[in-house]
Amino acid sequence: MIVSPSILSADFLNLGKDVEMLNNSQAEWIHFDVMDGMFVPNISFGIPVLQHVSKIAKKVLDVHLMIEDPDRYIDAFQSAGAEVLTVHYEACKHLHRTIQRIHQSGMKAGVSLNPHTPVSVLEEIIEDVDIVLLMSVNPGFGGQKFIERTYDKVAQLKKMIESRGSKALIEIDGGVNLDTGAKLKESGADVVVAGSFVFNSEDPTSTIAALKSL
Repeated sequence: MIVSPSILSADFLNLGKDVEMLNNSQAEWIHFDVMDGMFVPNISFGIPVLQHVSKIAKKVLDVHLMIEDPDRYIDAFQSAGAEVLTVHYEACKHLHRTIQRIHQSGMKAGVSLNPHTPVSVLEEIIEDVDIVLLMSVNPGFGGQKFIERTYDKVAQLKKMIESRGSKALIEIDGGVNLDTGAKLKESGADVVVAGSFVFNSEDPTSTIAALKSL
């Protein structure tokens, strides 16, 4: 699986040091959880942080927009260095148009689903997206407990992707550790986001390697 550590759990006073650690780890992506205090109850960081991180990052910059009306910022995040841009199904009035705009800007396009949203809502667009990000916790805060129903959603989504000939990767965000990560891989997940599990561990580099080896 692809490991995408979330810098939401990094040390913001030493963010450059943590990014260099990720550069030297087995992580393939670096995950950015962008929150606006409207779509989710928390506020995190935005374009200026991404601009600075992109100057030193050697991994794919995986940006997850947990914001209202994400179309307003597609070009800005691309200019700041995003290579993967994921928007929420629940935040987009015209999802197909949004996906088109992300692709036109030169980025890979992802769609995220909240825990209560069934994967069936993606049936008409699954061939058009590069990534489906399933939230395995309620979005807005790190360190939450994994929602067990996620395994079934991954399996359902995998069947849809295969039956429709889609090339979309399945990404999971929330409560990922070695136990849940192993079960997610078995269910069909391709990418795991890990924040507090990585950055709160004694040896983040070894923790990433352990996730990668599942």
